[in-house]
Amino acid sequence: MTDATRLFTTLGAGAMALAVVLGAFGAHALKARLTSEQLYVWHTAVQYHVYHALGLFVVAALCHLLQDAAMVRLAGWLMVLGIVVFSGSLYVLTLSGVRWLGAITPLGGVALIAAWLVLAWGTWRDSGG
Repeated sequence: MTDATRLFTTLGAGAMALAVVLGAFGAHALKARLTSEQLYVWHTAVQYHVYHALGLFVVAALCHLLQDAAMVRLAGWLMVLGIVVFSGSLYVLTLSGVRWLGAITPLGGVALIAAWLVLAWGTWRDSGG
């Protein structure tokens, strides 16, 4: 197993565990405290957190399979950044009510979109396509 494979598998597993904890926290502890709109925002944060935690497992597998995985590793780091900025800003916004954090959220979304585009480019390039 390569170092990158091990790293992104570990990051994916940790991100997934945290997403499950935060999903359960929202469903149980926050259900009575937040409005339906706030719970929807929380749910969106958890949903994208889960999707991209799974994406980190894809990155780990591709790091293992591809000879030159530099672009794939970059995609993985963009996913980590996107989870932190996109989902993280929504979690904090929901818990704190600090509305200006909503201005940061799209930057995380851009990181997530860029991650998938970089992943596509990196795998296309490495496959000789």
